[in-house]
Amino acid sequence: MSKKDYYEVLGINRDASDEEIKKAYRKLAMKHHPDRNPDNPKAEERFKEAKEAYETLSDGQKRAAYDQYGHAAFEAGGMGGGAGGAGAQGFDFSDIFGDIFGGGRGGGGRSNMHRGADLRYNMEITLEQAARGTETQIRVPTMAECETCHGSGAKPGTSPVTCTTCGGHGQVRMQQGFFSIQQACPRCHGSGKMITSPCKDCSGSGRIKQHKTLSVKIPAGVDNDDRIRLSGEGEHGVNGGPPGDLYVVIHTKPHAVFQRDHNDLHCEMPISFSTAALGGEIEIPTLDGAARIKIPAETQSGKQFRLRGKGIKGVRSASYGDLHCHVIVETPVNLTERQKELLREFEAINATDSGHHNPRAKAWMDKVKDFFGQ
Repeated sequence: MSKKDYYEVLGINRDASDEEIKKAYRKLAMKHHPDRNPDNPKAEERFKEAKEAYETLSDGQKRAAYDQYGHAAFEAGGMGGGAGGAGAQGFDFSDIFGDIFGGGRGGGGRSNMHRGADLRYNMEITLEQAARGTETQIRVPTMAECETCHGSGAKPGTSPVTCTTCGGHGQVRMQQGFFSIQQACPRCHGSGKMITSPCKDCSGSGRIKQHKTLSVKIPAGVDNDDRIRLSGEGEHGVNGGPPGDLYVVIHTKPHAVFQRDHNDLHCEMPISFSTAALGGEIEIPTLDGAARIKIPAETQSGKQFRLRGKGIKGVRSASYGDLHCHVIVETPVNLTERQKELLREFEAINATDSGHHNPRAKAWMDKVKDFFGQ
């Protein structure tokens, strides 16, 4: 058909490797195939040229003859059948999509060997366990090889037989217009075998559902949504495929005292009105026991105090985080008449110069007056 130089048609050098030839052909075939260009005769012509060039250069014998004699090597049946004899109608897309769909021209039962599925297990732990690490056991469901049929799916004493649909190849070819697509056999699902007498325990699947108990080491410093991978502890593979993995996903239970922010801890500590006004010393909890901090006089509600190194050391951290204590001034309740009397007396004295004793309240009122233009 084409008298163009095959190397020029594919856009490759004369010393191109087999992989470079295949890659160049894929690109051109996808671009110029008639099904993708129904109203473009030139695209079909270029597609045929690319196919002819590929069929010649991908064959070691034909390529050697072409390199020595050019197109004359295939004239008058020189190489038996010539290049491009199949034409676009008989085009086999398996050489382009083989790597993607796992098909290829080899076929056979190997395509039905699959790695087992990965599993996920959600584990709840306490903040203390997350900070210090722990070891625990979990019980997880999994698909394991059937012990009765040893994974074959066939009843003991019987064996799978050759699939009558694909003849044992595991794949069938479907023809649609210009396309000839090779796919897994719908009857045997690519194994090339049929089970006429299925195992009663696994119903022919070769796998059964079981539970297994595993020991899991939780490293110190894990945080929410961290994953611990247990290699090979997922579902059992199919037809000899490797097992999947098990991922343990960490979730920390809410703590009664602390809230975690990465490696830092936060807590709220109520203090009395008199301690906030006059100052004092209070005891606060940490993960390692109690600690004491000094409260300076005139401390306002919400003031934050930091204790360095009293947080958590993360899994990937070189140092500990900090503990942030937020003091909250607590309004007294259930007051006695004497307490109420003293507070009224205090309020009366305070009212004579409220701006001096309550600077934040005075500054806020000044902003309100400015807002209303007073």
